[in-house]
Amino acid sequence: MDNPTDLLLYFRQFYDIKADEFDKLKACLRPKVYNKGDCIVCPGDIQHELFFVRKGIQMSYAIIGDKQHIIAFTHSPNLSAIPDSFSFQKPSEHYLQCLTDSEFLAITYHELLRIFDQTPALERLFRKLTEATLAGVIHRHLELHALSIEERFKSFAARSPQLLLTIPHKYIASYLHIDPTNFSKLFNSVRLD
Repeated sequence: MDNPTDLLLYFRQFYDIKADEFDKLKACLRPKVYNKGDCIVCPGDIQHELFFVRKGIQMSYAIIGDKQHIIAFTHSPNLSAIPDSFSFQKPSEHYLQCLTDSEFLAITYHELLRIFDQTPALERLFRKLTEATLAGVIHRHLELHALSIEERFKSFAARSPQLLLTIPHKYIASYLHIDPTNFSKLFNSVRLD
């Protein structure tokens, strides 16, 4: 997403907002830049801004005991957030970290609520975005419980092939709940059509 018009086109996949409605949102967006390795949100932080990814890849994760558990990856043109921290303005239990140098357009929680009050179409758009995210979470949950490790690997490769080439495989293995050694074997032996 190199410019705000790309963001409008992305939004219209979920809800057909008008250009003037989008302009109200666009006026509140501010550029943000983070470096590879930067932690945008750490446990205990409250996420006060919602990010629209322009460039880069981020991951959210939790550390339980001494093990890192990858929850999600975000990249353009998606939103990037710790949803419960942003939506409820409560301290996060997870990390949101940049895997690569990253650029965003950001809006604060309070600005977003103000826009929702002024423009019902934008609130409807964000409800549609939230519904799509929820459907994705349910689909992923089903995949983790119902598919073999090879099927999970193939599904991820079909959905996000660019991530296989750009981020460390240990993170993808954690996300897919596959032992790193087995992930390496799959990566080297499974034919992706």
